[in-house]
Amino acid sequence: MRIVAVTACPTGIAHTYMAAEKLFATAKALGHEIKVETQGAMGIENELSVHDIKAADRVLMAIDIVIEGEERFENQRVLKVPIQDVLKDPKAVFKRLED
Repeated sequence: MRIVAVTACPTGIAHTYMAAEKLFATAKALGHEIKVETQGAMGIENELSVHDIKAADRVLMAIDIVIEGEERFENQRVLKVPIQDVLKDPKAVFKRLED
């Protein structure tokens, strides 16, 4: 499955990037492709392109704040979860994506 994800936490210092790392590791272990955009203290990094979004089977938003550019994901299958869900049990989040 091709997945695009956005991670963002209120301070944008640690959890945003920790969640991105968890998503990369879990996607690799489960055999999925993933691209992760982070919206943290450094601004938007690894910004998803229109092509990335259109080519994705699913969109995952692990966010605890309002993100920039959320309208880019209209008409996509989006799963929104609190960022803590990814940090505590990323495999369960991927299971929800597969359902």
